[in-house]
Amino acid sequence: MKTSLKPLVKPNAIAVVGASSDFRKVSGRPVKWLIEKGYKGKIYPVNPKAQEIGGLPAIASIDDLPDGVDLAVVVLPASGVVQAIRDLGRKGVPAAVVFASGFSEIGEEGCKLEAELREAARASGVRICGPNCLGLFNAFERVIASFSQYVNGEVPAGPIAFVSQSGAFGTAISALARSRGLGLGYFVNTGNEVDVTFVDAMRQVIEDERIRVGAGYIEGLKDGPGLCDLADRAMELGKPLVLTKVGRTGAGARAAASHTGSLAGEDIVFDGVVRQKGIIRARNEEHMLDLVEVLSCCDLPEGAGIGIATQSGGAGVLMADRIEELGLSVPRLSDATQAKIQECIPGFGATANPVDVTGQFVADPKILSESVLHMLDDPDVDVGIVWLQLMEGFADTLVSLFEDIKERATKPFIVAWVAAPDEAVKALRKRGIAVLRGAEPAVDAVVGLIRFAEARRQWSADREVRAKQQLAQVVIPSGDGPLSTVDAVRILKSAGVSIVPTEFAASAEEAVHAAESVGFPVVMKIESADILHKTEVDGIRLGLKTAEDVRSCFADLVSSVAQKRPDASIDGVVVQPMFKGDVEVVIGLQDDPVFGNVIMVGLGGVLVEVLKDVAFRKCPLTPRDASNMIDSLMGAAMFGSFRGRKGIDRDALVAMLCRVSELGAATEGVLRELDLNPVMLTSEAAAAVDVVMVRHPRQVTSVSDSKASSGLSAAALMEK
Repeated sequence: MKTSLKPLVKPNAIAVVGASSDFRKVSGRPVKWLIEKGYKGKIYPVNPKAQEIGGLPAIASIDDLPDGVDLAVVVLPASGVVQAIRDLGRKGVPAAVVFASGFSEIGEEGCKLEAELREAARASGVRICGPNCLGLFNAFERVIASFSQYVNGEVPAGPIAFVSQSGAFGTAISALARSRGLGLGYFVNTGNEVDVTFVDAMRQVIEDERIRVGAGYIEGLKDGPGLCDLADRAMELGKPLVLTKVGRTGAGARAAASHTGSLAGEDIVFDGVVRQKGIIRARNEEHMLDLVEVLSCCDLPEGAGIGIATQSGGAGVLMADRIEELGLSVPRLSDATQAKIQECIPGFGATANPVDVTGQFVADPKILSESVLHMLDDPDVDVGIVWLQLMEGFADTLVSLFEDIKERATKPFIVAWVAAPDEAVKALRKRGIAVLRGAEPAVDAVVGLIRFAEARRQWSADREVRAKQQLAQVVIPSGDGPLSTVDAVRILKSAGVSIVPTEFAASAEEAVHAAESVGFPVVMKIESADILHKTEVDGIRLGLKTAEDVRSCFADLVSSVAQKRPDASIDGVVVQPMFKGDVEVVIGLQDDPVFGNVIMVGLGGVLVEVLKDVAFRKCPLTPRDASNMIDSLMGAAMFGSFRGRKGIDRDALVAMLCRVSELGAATEGVLRELDLNPVMLTSEAAAAVDVVMVRHPRQVTSVSDSKASSGLSAAALMEK
């Protein structure tokens, strides 16, 4: 169901189905809070046994509702929900919030009831938030469709939209945000997501021009492609998405034919795709709110240089260490900047960055304000952090000082204030100045700000590249399971993927002819659909220099493998020229159950599953995506030059990753797995020397162009 969710989050009239006159009950709270919080639209309590509720006339049934109701808050038990949704659909009510539990979360019977509810929603056209949820609120229009205790307190509107799959934890985060003075314009708890998903809800609320940042808590993502589309839309709007997703280590291992498949756990794929799409991932609720506060207060920096001003040399060193741990640098201030700062601070202060203004600024606040402004003016500084502690007796002075800095500065900065007076924190946040509780949270949040700014610049720069991307045009033999090496090589070549010459031989004489064709010395590998990892059965022979070597080796190789794997059907061998690289990588595709086809790159060879130094992204890639993917590997330094060895041809590796990713995008739903392992890298080339390609275990006759990204045209065709 793709109808608008505006009636859900911004209704002009609300019915509360099952409303109670006892405002202490869950069923009484929505009416109570709609009235108390100042909702301006019409409110219709539906209860056949009541005359009035909260001073409002009660409606006997859904059928008696007037036209024009946009949202129904259904506070009935689970047993009455399905019929209520059918009745609402018949009445033309487009959206509903369902609080009731007793659905899929309780087991088989609940799953059946939830399936019935889903069908009722589709048949009636009612968009459902829930069931088993705490509902939602829109603080701008005072729409309170929730029974959460959070609403007992103030519901301040602000520039943050928060969507959570968890109810209790979501409202705990909301309460923590309120305690920080962060206003949530929207809160939506999606619950069991029988209809409206996390992605659906966030897509709706992020469009509101009053929202600057989207924040979310995810337990299990259902719509990976939708999240990618949402991220692109948020980038277009210039609105950061900050997500906390649990389950980093909970994804169970599953059987897979390829290295790529065995390494494609849920979290590592999620982590790679959200990084690719510019979504900022928060470790926990505190980190999320740190990021949200900074992103909602600060303009985007133009670069990655961080300036630090402190009243403590130790705090400055701690922050500098953390910045470098996260892969950024603390630039040394120019001589001209240092000279200006030296004129402001005591002689025993530090000027290079971090800037230590010492505690003397208490006597003369201009020491701090002028030092910070000079630091921010330095050409290598793009964003600043100002660290201080305590200062309860000088809170008002410091609030005025930071307000002055904000008015005069041309670059963003945040305040890290340890044990800050509460009133000072509230005053600064009211003035749009982010205040964090310590050194490391401040650094982590500023790094998030920098990374989003860089991601948006890259996204904008790649707009034309994405629009012109062409997916591979390939033909894949019908059937399922592993493809032969010859067929796999043909498909790779048609997609523009570099692989060494490969010939199949069913006999010793054919092997000799193949070796003469590709050129000595050669490699001979066993060919069997039942043996995908040849090294596991000693199924490879290297460095065969003559026809006689090849002839004698053929029988030995086939006999040896047959003894190790008597159950395997052996077709023959493949023959390739010897090709040695300076570095080996693995490149693969995997049909991920959430995101569809994703691409992997990592340090290759037989140790790939031991080292697990791999990165995943969604197909297809831009060259910049591919380059960022390479840089994210812990072993990325292996690709550079050292000890007289030239660096690898990085452009060739980037190009290969892009071609493989385009093949992956074109074969969505057709290929299950692909492994190119190893891919040999030299200073002049990149070429795969082994391939495992596995089809889905079902017949597919075509892949529609609709599978491709917008603006792309491609298809993977199955031979009849």
